[in-house]
Amino acid sequence: MSTKTLSESATLIYDENCMFCKKCVGWIAKRARPGALEFLPLQAPGRSERFPELTDEACMEGMQLVLPDGPVRSGEQALPDLFRMLKRWRWFAFAFELPVVRWLSPIAYGWIARNRYMISEFVRRKEVTENAPCGVDTACDVQK
Repeated sequence: MSTKTLSESATLIYDENCMFCKKCVGWIAKRARPGALEFLPLQAPGRSERFPELTDEACMEGMQLVLPDGPVRSGEQALPDLFRMLKRWRWFAFAFELPVVRWLSPIAYGWIARNRYMISEFVRRKEVTENAPCGVDTACDVQK
């Protein structure tokens, strides 16, 4: 069994300051085929030197997937390739070939990307509530 080097892996560049983005990366990382992906925050030292063609502005507009052979997929265009790199989710890549999905995915992804910090706040509040002790930001039936 051989392991891929980073140059043989695709690189997913994401916004580390966005909790929603980090949750998505965590979900992807758990399901990725071994060696298929490297995860790189756009804020990482050396990222702009390693990928000079990807501006900070482009990275803030959406995730960037740099494929091993060089092409870059941005935002929703990265999704089919990402799904192909996941265990048990490869079949889902075909959905992006459907005309309605091809039409809707840029709209949906664009809205999510523009509102990711608001979505992150919702995710953060949900986590705080779920992990809060009984009686703090949540109701519980346990007798005190």
